[in-house]
Amino acid sequence: MMTRTLVIGFGNIDRADDGVAYHVVNDLRRRLGQGMLHEDETGLEELGAQIDSIFLVQLAPELMDVIAVYDKVIFVDAHVYDNVDSFYCAPVSPDFTPATFTHHLTPAMLFALLKSLYHREPAGHIVSIRGYDFDFHRNLSADAEALVEKAVDHILQLHGSIHDESRP
Repeated sequence: MMTRTLVIGFGNIDRADDGVAYHVVNDLRRRLGQGMLHEDETGLEELGAQIDSIFLVQLAPELMDVIAVYDKVIFVDAHVYDNVDSFYCAPVSPDFTPATFTHHLTPAMLFALLKSLYHREPAGHIVSIRGYDFDFHRNLSADAEALVEKAVDHILQLHGSIHDESRP
């Protein structure tokens, strides 16, 4: 049985580095020979591959229906923490810890809901890139952009398919 992986990028493409996950998702899709997402597309209409990828503004409880069928879920976002590496990866486990903002759903909380309501526990990981520029424009800072390829490489390793035919 082949492992199915869903990559969920989230952020705001209009706020510079906050949209780094959009660039990671599209680079992943390019390397897998899949069509790139346009800024108004989520990718939810194109699910069914061994590695699927979507991009959303934020996580929502409605995603449980989507992620319940995957073996692995990899979340991609930007972070702003000085005490965290600029390229940060960690496992995600179900956790009911409330978020700082009431409208913000974390990957751990989404997994906790999935476990409670669907009795499913896919393997979970977060891949997070340090953001430096959150002004209103669509260009990534050089520091964030430099980590996009590394993030895609790591996602492919997490999935278990490090072979990439489009690379030398």
